[in-house]
Amino acid sequence: MHAIRITAPGGPEVLAWSEVPDPVAGEGEVLVDVAAGAVNRADVAQRQGTYPPPPGASEYPGLECSGTVAALGPGTEDSGWSVGDPVCALLSGGGYAEKVAVPVGQLLPVPEGVGLAEAAALPEVAATVWSNLVMVGGLREGETVLVHGGGSGIGTFAIQFARALGARVAVTAGSEEKLARCRELGAEITVNYRTEDFAERMREEGGADLILDIMGGSYLDANLRSLATNGRITMIALMGGRRAEADLGRMLAKRLSVHATTLRSRPLDEKAAIVAGVLEQVWPLVEQGAIRPVVDRSVPMRNAAEAHRVMESSAHTGKILLTL
Repeated sequence: MHAIRITAPGGPEVLAWSEVPDPVAGEGEVLVDVAAGAVNRADVAQRQGTYPPPPGASEYPGLECSGTVAALGPGTEDSGWSVGDPVCALLSGGGYAEKVAVPVGQLLPVPEGVGLAEAAALPEVAATVWSNLVMVGGLREGETVLVHGGGSGIGTFAIQFARALGARVAVTAGSEEKLARCRELGAEITVNYRTEDFAERMREEGGADLILDIMGGSYLDANLRSLATNGRITMIALMGGRRAEADLGRMLAKRLSVHATTLRSRPLDEKAAIVAGVLEQVWPLVEQGAIRPVVDRSVPMRNAAEAHRVMESSAHTGKILLTL
């Protein structure tokens, strides 16, 4: 098969479309013929050499894909999947390839009304958003959630999902065009972080009950100032750095909590539980049309370097797909 290899840590030019050995479905795995993958910030970090795949994962980038079941590995014969089934999948790596072996617990059916290639835009964002807003963050109807990076793949999905739960959604983004798209998706409070203090704005709006944060260190103080009493932060990335100082007095006085989570390195049983939760609680919303994949553009997989340049420029809104 062919796959995108990272020939050395560096810029997009180190991504090479190469002939490589076919993967083999091991115990508890299903082999998938890939129709499309999607680009995530984690892929960029892996390419740069700062986010290696977890032990045992494919060396090729790609945390989600869609395609069809090509073969059932040992122990999956009674899983309910059959050769030829259209699927999408949450991966620890390997999505930038023509074939990938997937733990059976990380497979999802393609939702009704969603195209096969388009479905590649869903697994990573759905699992990340559902696990962090519901499992960790405990988001409830009537609460206010602040989503940083509202124009990203995570952000565009989180807006729709939180609205479907009955929450009020606030977002930050860096352009008026992205903020307008966020409003179309259901965001009620939109803040251009380049021109406005989001913490001050959130205080004017009564504070956030929950913040989905991708920035980490550089936003911690402002995030804490943005929270209402009993507010929570779920931190899923560190685009703004690893370190920060926090006003613990403010946290005590307002009973605030900060959670930090990752998805890629979780054990298989935890990922399977998240995927099962997504199938039960999120997929019906997709099939009802309450949530739709937001795809900025599709790029041939062999041109993954082009897709990475777009990702790094933040010129996109929603997901960037890699198609075969």
